[in-house]
Amino acid sequence: MSVDLHHVVSGPADAPPLVLAGSLGTTHRMWEPQVDALSAVFRVIRVDLRGHGASPAPEGPYSMADLGGDVLALLDRLGIGRAHYVGLSIGGMVGQWLAVHAPERVDGLVLLATSPHMGPARNWRDRAALARDQGTVALADGVVQRWFTPAFASEHPHDVTLLRDQIVDTPDEGYAGCCGAIEHHDVRDDLHRVTAPTLVVAGADDPSTPAEEHGALIAERVPGARFVVLEGAAHLLSWSHAARVNTLITQHLAAIDRHGAGTRVRRSVLGDAHVDRAEARTSAFTEPFQDLITRYAWGEVWTRPGLDRRTRSCMVLTALVAKGHWDELALHVRAALRNGLTPDEVGEVFLQTAVYCGVPAANKAFAIAQGVFDEDAKEA
Repeated sequence: MSVDLHHVVSGPADAPPLVLAGSLGTTHRMWEPQVDALSAVFRVIRVDLRGHGASPAPEGPYSMADLGGDVLALLDRLGIGRAHYVGLSIGGMVGQWLAVHAPERVDGLVLLATSPHMGPARNWRDRAALARDQGTVALADGVVQRWFTPAFASEHPHDVTLLRDQIVDTPDEGYAGCCGAIEHHDVRDDLHRVTAPTLVVAGADDPSTPAEEHGALIAERVPGARFVVLEGAAHLLSWSHAARVNTLITQHLAAIDRHGAGTRVRRSVLGDAHVDRAEARTSAFTEPFQDLITRYAWGEVWTRPGLDRRTRSCMVLTALVAKGHWDELALHVRAALRNGLTPDEVGEVFLQTAVYCGVPAANKAFAIAQGVFDEDAKEA
């Protein structure tokens, strides 16, 4: 029987749903380095797995079917038919179970520092017994040492403490129950059934799931899977190598629906009215161009996590002034306001262009922007 998973949702309500499930002994807070970047593109749903955080911790042991069933029940409650899924460690094992047993629910799959079969079983029985007998505090130091390289741990002691506390705060029975799920997890002979586009990411210095023994095997057996090894990364690579992981996740999942992602960003930035007019004017002759800019400009460049939309708007305004694309400038002044710039900040951008693009160009830009501000004030 499924349990109601505690979860936190962020990002646009109409964006593609993306479930994040973390490592044994962590909560949804494990994904804090990913939230801002991924929420700009996806409807992010961070979960506490059964036995973790604020989710129920019934008596164990659990099975991977239990953990996967909980995720499916959550998607049902949220009215989500299909979703992207990103999982690290046990979260990745749940992802493999879902992709094998419920392929119709998984759009895209990212598996981080995980395994198709951990073994040996006795190790997980012993760990479960230790959690029940002495509590997760007895496991915390040994586990967190495997999550980070010594170099990262020495440079980021606060991060180590923060994540160690998550282990200690994990209910003893919940931790032990999930050890039971890992003990019996084995999808090695089922990975050929995965149909979701899959990215596998491993840490070159991960002692828990060594890349060549675990990640490489998944990538070898999942049809069409891509395999990436991060140098200098241990087990919790989503934390130690957050920027790189964010980019890998975004690029992989956005590529699955580049046109759809581009359309959503284009509407968010330029407004529904403009996009509706552009689509109404589309003919058989202009359709290939509309598809190009939607997929490439909006679906590939604007969805990248490296720059926020405010920064991108500043760059677009500058480029339009520099090239004298005056017909586009009013549209993108409005887009900049929609992306969070104030009229004063738009003015600062144009002052900068006066220095580097010329005073006459900046003068015309100020006049166009003032017209936008005046028109918006009349409509307010």
